[in-house]
Amino acid sequence: MKFFTKEVKIALTAIVAVVVLFIGMQFLKGMSLFSSDDVYYIAFDDISGLSPSSPIYANGYRVGVVKRIDYDYSRPNNIVAVADLDPKLQMHQGTRAEIVSDLLGNVKLELRFGDPAAPLLSAGDTISGGMQPGLMSKAADMLPQVEQMLPKLDSILLNINQLVGDPALSATVHNAEQLTAQLSATSVQLHQLTSQLNRQMPRMVKKADSVMGNAQTLTANLSQLDLNETMQRVDQTLANVQQLTAKLNSPSGTVGMLLNDAQLYQNITATMRDVDSLLIDFKQHPRRYINVSVFGKKEK
Repeated sequence: MKFFTKEVKIALTAIVAVVVLFIGMQFLKGMSLFSSDDVYYIAFDDISGLSPSSPIYANGYRVGVVKRIDYDYSRPNNIVAVADLDPKLQMHQGTRAEIVSDLLGNVKLELRFGDPAAPLLSAGDTISGGMQPGLMSKAADMLPQVEQMLPKLDSILLNINQLVGDPALSATVHNAEQLTAQLSATSVQLHQLTSQLNRQMPRMVKKADSVMGNAQTLTANLSQLDLNETMQRVDQTLANVQQLTAKLNSPSGTVGMLLNDAQLYQNITATMRDVDSLLIDFKQHPRRYINVSVFGKKEK
């Protein structure tokens, strides 16, 4: 009991705290002191932000972590990242590890599997590594094209400014406003016309029904007529007209004689002429035909 003095207890507590802190830091980095993961080596020419404890993913699923990075000072382009990978992971020859960075600057490794028909890799083998083109590299590749487009953009903006400043555009906009107002008025009138038609439609339908009813009645009446009898009557009437015409043309009848006897026509004409002469003489010398004596004296 004398051995566990306050000093010894404080020392043991400090040692345990340091061990726990170390284990916690390793855990936060994604590494485990008692891990049974397989170790692989990934060769890079440039790691560009990759660091120990960077996660390793396969198809979006975390399968390991970068344990450490070894830099060969004698060969600057030879950088090896030691990776702890899940022993259940099966990788074929031709598998690559690409460094991927997002917009927030987080860096990770993404495994690109090789041909499934190729032989499997074993723990301790070396995998080739590289960089995955990111958004910034793509933007850098687009800079020359953007520089070529800038003069065209200036020309386009100049043309747009000229178009905007053209008085014809203002007139067109004004005309468009007037046209819109006219269209609105026309729409209101159409709405009113539609409303009137909707109100008058029942009466129109009623009148149409009445007309259709009259047409049906007329059709029924026509269907009831005896067409044969009617045609017989028409034929009889035409026969009577023909007989009357024949009698008028016949010289044996009175009307026929009046119409066909030329001598009779001439006699009637002479008689009418004599009558006309008599009337004229009567108008000129009425005393020859009318003898009026007031005092009993006769005028000769």
